[in-house]
Amino acid sequence: MVGARGHGDPRPHRRARPRRPVGATAGPARTREPAPDRRVTPDRRVTANRQGAPDRQVTADRQARRGRPDGARREDVLRGEARSYAAARKERAADTDRWLKDLFRTASDGDGVSLVAVGSLGRGELAPGSDLDLVLLHGGRDDVGRIADRVWYPVWDSGVGLDHSVRTVEEAVAVARDDLKAVLGLIQARHVAGDPELTRKAREAVLAEWRADSRRRLGELREAADKRAQTSGEVAFLLEPDLKDGRGGLRDLQAMQAVAAAWVASAPGPRAREAYEFILDVRHALHVVTARGADRLVLQEQEAVAGLLGLLDAEALMRRLAEAGRTISHAFDVTWRTVDRLVSGPAPRGRRPLADGVVEHGGEVVLARGADPRKDPLLVLRAAAAAADSGLPLAPATMSVLAAQSPPLPVPWPDDARDALVSILGAGRAAVPVWEELDQAGILVKILPDWERVRHRPQRNPIHRFTVDRHLIEAAANAASHTREVSRPDLLLIAALLHDIGKGWPGDHSATGEVVVRDIAARIGLPPADGEILATVVRHHLLLPETATRRDLDDPVTIEKVAGTVGSREVLDLLAALAVADGHATGPAAWNAWKAGLVADLVRRVRSVLSGAPPPRAPSLSAEQAALARHGGGAVRVNGGAVTVVAPDRIGLLWSAAGVLAAHRMIVRSASAASAGSTAVIEFSVVPEYGSPPDPATLEADLRLVLAGRLDIEQRLARRNRYMRAPRVPVAPPRVTLVDDASATATVVEVRAHDRPGLLWRIGRAFGECGLDVRAARVETLGAEAVDVFYVVDRAGRPLSDDAQRGQVRDQVLAALR
Repeated sequence: MVGARGHGDPRPHRRARPRRPVGATAGPARTREPAPDRRVTPDRRVTANRQGAPDRQVTADRQARRGRPDGARREDVLRGEARSYAAARKERAADTDRWLKDLFRTASDGDGVSLVAVGSLGRGELAPGSDLDLVLLHGGRDDVGRIADRVWYPVWDSGVGLDHSVRTVEEAVAVARDDLKAVLGLIQARHVAGDPELTRKAREAVLAEWRADSRRRLGELREAADKRAQTSGEVAFLLEPDLKDGRGGLRDLQAMQAVAAAWVASAPGPRAREAYEFILDVRHALHVVTARGADRLVLQEQEAVAGLLGLLDAEALMRRLAEAGRTISHAFDVTWRTVDRLVSGPAPRGRRPLADGVVEHGGEVVLARGADPRKDPLLVLRAAAAAADSGLPLAPATMSVLAAQSPPLPVPWPDDARDALVSILGAGRAAVPVWEELDQAGILVKILPDWERVRHRPQRNPIHRFTVDRHLIEAAANAASHTREVSRPDLLLIAALLHDIGKGWPGDHSATGEVVVRDIAARIGLPPADGEILATVVRHHLLLPETATRRDLDDPVTIEKVAGTVGSREVLDLLAALAVADGHATGPAAWNAWKAGLVADLVRRVRSVLSGAPPPRAPSLSAEQAALARHGGGAVRVNGGAVTVVAPDRIGLLWSAAGVLAAHRMIVRSASAASAGSTAVIEFSVVPEYGSPPDPATLEADLRLVLAGRLDIEQRLARRNRYMRAPRVPVAPPRVTLVDDASATATVVEVRAHDRPGLLWRIGRAFGECGLDVRAARVETLGAEAVDVFYVVDRAGRPLSDDAQRGQVRDQVLAALR
């Protein structure tokens, strides 16, 4: 019984009951939603029990029949004929208040007891799947347990999730003193029923202590926000963001409101409030789509949520969500700068010059007295460069003035403007928050109008950590540490900033980016020759990593083609530095020590050719390999990440061994085959799929069994795949491409498919069914996407020349992947 055990309970608890969306229970006859599950048809009339909650059987029936929006009602939403979700949340809260008042009226005369709403109900933001957070305050009444039971039990019986507590005013204040969740709820508590004086006393007492102890409590609040961010990531950049707990999510703005309640900083401004309301709408629509209280916007629900909100598609939804998340995150950072100044004490007085018209004041970058942006178009770039160089933030008031008064830069830019841009980028990591300040103030798109096309653009795959625009500034920040490796550090920094700018246009982003960058280069005043170098680097920014991971570096054709494409040491060095910066900015799935080593090896070989040395010849067997080959067949060596298999040469040897590796949870990164007479020597580079590598002796034993024809690989892989989960979302169909002119001695087959254990074995078996042998393989996994490249020859050891045979190979591999 709540009354018996709830008086001094330091934390609210939830009764384990089946939960249903609030909208299905709390005053549903009066609550209307801009979604079809709120329609009441003659066979679905809502009845009420004696407490005023809907009949449980009818509620269960409606819940069971709840589904996605039907076409007619969705059209209402898209045309804007339905009321907004914000209005629906407020009406839902009002209906719930009326229901709770009725329950309270039957439970108590209201003397010395009050029912208080906290959380989403307290804020008037009740979404369809929201729980109710309620506090029953009392002045020491002996019958408070009976009152609590008569309120809580009907709520539980209705299926609504309930967090509840029973407190005296003194107990509520004491709990709030040590419990951050409790104090944040009571700061925004709202009276629902009973004695309003009790609610007022509790709220005022909690607020008074919150303000008096603000230094300690705000530190606690910041620590909690940082922990949430570490656990839940950032709303703006995650593939499946947590709308409530992610950085830039709902709780961050609520934290800013708590800071404002402490009288330390201003309340969130209109842009942050607008962003907050949009995220609330997204969460509301997610509850409608899923028919439950969900906070994580998973991939498979994004299209439906976008449709309910009247947006074109999931990409449009995620772009707006990224903008909202970054708006709140930026406001959050500005708020905490104010808090930090309070904690650390007043900054030294006076102004320290940083650049022409720019000074430091109070730990921020501000304009000097007499500086006039209207007469000085370059002032905004100098201020940003000074902030990046000093590591200080730009003052919000300064950004407002610069955004409102800065005229357009002259075209082409003067040298000083371009130098200031390079100075910003050259500051490395310090450039990232400065760039974000320029973006939030709306200045970036005035300086670089093309930026609008990539601003907040999502990259909806697990490979990229950031939106396109954030990825670009991250790459530029990374490139700053490589400027001493190139002859033109300015071109490296600008290329890093613009290498993916083509993603704002349809088509191959490298090709479109080349066109856009050539135009930008002219506008920012680069000489034509420099503009051509910049355009070439952007056009080929993927050349080195793609070649290194998808082509045989021992094939002379590979090296000659890369050397012919880059044309000069200068471009090669720029591409090499950009590849590293781009890879690190993309994420660990796109860049690791293995790929870095391959790219470095490719650069070394191409640099040799560009210096006039002859193309490298295909290597012969090493001394160890030759020794193994002389013994004939059946030799196996497992040495860490290197696996060597020596056996009589036959079609299917490589992919049979690859199947054993897959059965032992080993990922093949590369494979190469060489021969000495009738003996084949195959080298695999492998890493464990997860955890520790398998026992080498067991792996060697299974490899020997497969060489002897005494191991059923298909059965082993089938046993393993029995425990694999199918993809949660639809995956793109596989693609098989035969690449012409990539090798003089073999046909190169590129396969793109959803990754799964044994993929290399399946593809290799398809080649074997076509009578082909695999001479080399390069295997790359980008998130859940496999990009595998094979060098194959026919039975005579020649490349494929017959069109019919090439078509058969393509069809056979595709069939193996389905």
